[in-house]
Amino acid sequence: MLGNFTYHNPTKLYFGKDALQGLSEELPKYGKTVQLIYGGGSIKQNGVYEKVVAILKACGKTVVEDGGVMPNPTVEKLYGGIEIARSHHTDLLLAVGGGSVCDYAKAVSASVHCDEDPWKKYFLRGEEPTCPTLPVGCVLTMVGTGSEMNGGAVITNPAEKRKLGHVFGSDVMPKFTVLNPEFTYTVPMRQMVAGIYDAFNHICEQYFSGDDDNVSDDLSEALMRSIVKNSRVAVRDPKNYEARSNLMWAATWALNTLLSRGKTTDWEVHGLGQAVGAYTDATHGMTLAAVTLPYYRTLLPYGTAKFKQFALNVWNVSPEGTDAEIAERGLSALESWMKELGLTIHLRELGVREEMLEGLADATKNRSGGYKILTREEMLAIFRASL
Repeated sequence: MLGNFTYHNPTKLYFGKDALQGLSEELPKYGKTVQLIYGGGSIKQNGVYEKVVAILKACGKTVVEDGGVMPNPTVEKLYGGIEIARSHHTDLLLAVGGGSVCDYAKAVSASVHCDEDPWKKYFLRGEEPTCPTLPVGCVLTMVGTGSEMNGGAVITNPAEKRKLGHVFGSDVMPKFTVLNPEFTYTVPMRQMVAGIYDAFNHICEQYFSGDDDNVSDDLSEALMRSIVKNSRVAVRDPKNYEARSNLMWAATWALNTLLSRGKTTDWEVHGLGQAVGAYTDATHGMTLAAVTLPYYRTLLPYGTAKFKQFALNVWNVSPEGTDAEIAERGLSALESWMKELGLTIHLRELGVREEMLEGLADATKNRSGGYKILTREEMLAIFRASL
């Protein structure tokens, strides 16, 4: 049965082709100065930037630019964003882009009034804010992370070769998010499929933890089937609105904390993948894809019943054979789908070399919510098998 839990998610969503109108409804609730956060400039090329700025100006806002957020936001960038917010007395942090800008905005939110080093306080020690936070809003342009409806933020420290996440409480969650599937059309195919897999794995991280017959797992299986179905359409026809809207909605629900209620949750694939990202700066979804299969095959003997359920209910494999054989059939189906999407499933393709493996194991944050706590030797074996 499900464990005891509390669920609270304060993020208001505006979804659909006219969702940006919601920005006009939200802006009057906040002060005059808006820190406009975005990435490498793609929103200026696809017209989203112009649309957002026009609404900001129509609402009488003073816009402070904070561009150049990288796909794996660094601690140095975080320090810079904090200084921008402090010096301009920012009233609202508006992230326009993918999950990285949303993560970064939340990290800035919790850090502006913090009198300690946020890297040490939040990401190393895992503490909660003890200071006021700034409100965050999001206009999403890439599907995958679910950062638009949760309190999570992932920051990379290149000097320490660490990539760590922290899940903040509801005060740091976005106050509102604009979700227009058409804004995702111009994302390159490689980034699109990486985001699709990121969303799928978010569900797996919550699903493969506990073998209870519960509604959380029923929801997870339905979302995974939907992602697989719609991903195939989107790869063939990237501007198929139905497929892209279903993927956007599924990715949001994959990590808005609903599926994790009453579950221990695993997150070891993310631990392994984030270590790779810290060393290589590789695309997040691709790092997850590269370590997934060796990790789950290591885990399978300890969670055979759930892997069998996954095989039957998500992939509709043949029910013939032993539980272990059925479970492995499900992982083979997962592997086939990953290859179909064009995901990277070997770490060498991401720049990982044999001599890095010891460091990757050292950089991996071990989790205890799955079916097994990995030993360092098992981590090394997984990384080696992922090469």
